[in-house]
Amino acid sequence: MDLEEQYDKIYRYCYFKVNQREIAEDITQETFLRFLESSDYVNTGKAMQYLYTIARNLCVDEYRKRKMELLNEEVVDSNAEDDMITRVSVRMALAELDEADRELLLLRYVNEVPVSVICKLYGISRFAVYRRVSQAIKNLKGKLGKEDFT
Repeated sequence: MDLEEQYDKIYRYCYFKVNQREIAEDITQETFLRFLESSDYVNTGKAMQYLYTIARNLCVDEYRKRKMELLNEEVVDSNAEDDMITRVSVRMALAELDEADRELLLLRYVNEVPVSVICKLYGISRFAVYRRVSQAIKNLKGKLGKEDFT
C-alpha cells in the first residue's frame, strides 16, 4: 500500500466530512500517526479499512466537539462559468442526499476505495454495496434532474 497516495485520499475524505482545510489536515495527520503506532492491522491485509475507520472516528469526534453542520463546502472558484454552475449544482444535489449516500459516493468514486474494503467498513455484502451505490446514484440523478442536469 502506497502511504503517500492513501494520505491524499484520507485527506480528501476528512475534508469532505469536516469542510475545513486545517481541521482536515490535523485529522489526516492524527489518522496516520495512530495507524503507524498500531502494527496490528498493517500486516493483516486490512490496512485501508483500518485507515478509514480511524479517519471516520476522528471526524465523528470533531463533530461532537464542535457540533457543526456537515459538508457546507465553499464553492471552488472556476474560470469557466459552466464548470462553476455544474459544480454548484452537483454540490447542492449532494447536500440534499442523506449523509450515508454522500459518504458512500465519496468513498467509491472520489477516493476509488475498492468495494471489498467498503464491504468490510460497513459490514455489508458486495451486493448490498452495489445496491446502495446504485440507489445513491439514482437519488443524485433525481436531484440533478430537478435542474435539468441529467
